[in-house]
Amino acid sequence: MLLSGHAPLGELGLGAFQELRNADLAAPVTKAAWVAQSTATLAQDLARAIRIARSGRPGPVHLSLPTDVLEARLDPSGIAWPEPAAFQPEPMPLSPGMVAAVMAEIASASRPLVIAPPALCTPEGRGLLAPLSGVLGAPVLAMESPRGVADPSLGAFAEVLAEADLILLLGKPLDFTLRFGRAPAIAPGCRWIVLDPEPALLARAAHLLGGRLALAALCGAAEAARAFIMLPDAGNRPAPGWMDKVSDAIAHRPAAWDAYRGRSAGPIHPVTLCHALAPHLRDPQAVLVSDGGEIGQWAQALLTAPARVINGVAGAIGPSIPFAMAARRARPEASILAVLGDGTFGFHMAEFDTAVRHGLPFVAVVGNDGRWNAEHQIQLRDYGADRAHGCSLAPATRYDLVATALGGHGEFVQDAAELPVALDRAFASKRPACVNVLIEGQPAPVVRRK
Repeated sequence: MLLSGHAPLGELGLGAFQELRNADLAAPVTKAAWVAQSTATLAQDLARAIRIARSGRPGPVHLSLPTDVLEARLDPSGIAWPEPAAFQPEPMPLSPGMVAAVMAEIASASRPLVIAPPALCTPEGRGLLAPLSGVLGAPVLAMESPRGVADPSLGAFAEVLAEADLILLLGKPLDFTLRFGRAPAIAPGCRWIVLDPEPALLARAAHLLGGRLALAALCGAAEAARAFIMLPDAGNRPAPGWMDKVSDAIAHRPAAWDAYRGRSAGPIHPVTLCHALAPHLRDPQAVLVSDGGEIGQWAQALLTAPARVINGVAGAIGPSIPFAMAARRARPEASILAVLGDGTFGFHMAEFDTAVRHGLPFVAVVGNDGRWNAEHQIQLRDYGADRAHGCSLAPATRYDLVATALGGHGEFVQDAAELPVALDRAFASKRPACVNVLIEGQPAPVVRRK
């Protein structure tokens, strides 16, 4: 929920200071946005905003607060206080009949897949997903990356996706991340089940899939997962070897990467960097924040943690330092590691000051290749090296000294042999720390077996 200031209601239309249509500006990128109109009903506005943000597919809500609404005085007896239930999300259950129909469709399939949304990529959401595979008799995975089926953290998943004969979208939108459900990414004869909390996305799936859409229902992803978990063993079993084939594909990483894992001299490859970072995520409460373009994809391919925060399907970069601060607030004793690029670091580097002032230690590892590498790689691919422009950053910029100047801890690493000690010092400092690592400017990994 985003709360923002707003010009006084009593001055609207008169050219008030910062008189803007804030709610209208926010509406296209939020679930709801409006301007509070009364001090007496402000508590109701807050309850409504929290309920909408948490209901269905969770998402942002924007509430603008006019200064005269905030500063008005009134008798507490005139305030419309909401009941506790007003803050709770609206339930969107899956009917027993639809549960039975879904189970029957899965039972008739040989190579079913269940795909969950980013909303279930939280620790709580993954707790719901963990037992689903056994109940449904189908592999279950969650997708949250803008790379979609090419997400390197999913290994060679694209190969088995193309073999599926039934796909259940458990709150996962059918969009570009699934190639719009089209061949060759998806088998032409594959049938679909779409369970989603948004009527518009059900309609979109029906438009894209036509006769391949076997079932569709309006429901929440978490509610549907709970409905399936409550079922007794239905005896659903996929074709022999299908479960193993899917898990093997997701776990696959190219053998060629092994050559970089223990490298201790020469330019630092992203695999070398991630291999050095892995021991710091063994804490059972550890949080990995992965941000940036190409370096973020390497981190997602090679690092795992009990909790992970990435930049989401929209692919926006830059929030890793604030994310790391929030993770520290949520888990005071955990190891908090953020991996980001040098371009990404520039968005919120000043927040090291905030982290220092509020005592929020974390370790931010900057993969410094001296360029906006994601854009650079796109230009190389589409236009060639002689037409790659505007993506270079200053080489070997001392981002570590920025953190030091703001009261944090800094490390500058130019050789792989220096990585373990530098990382140990950063985590031991108990301060917001920046480990600035000069790396090779590699494109994001693409995992294929064929």
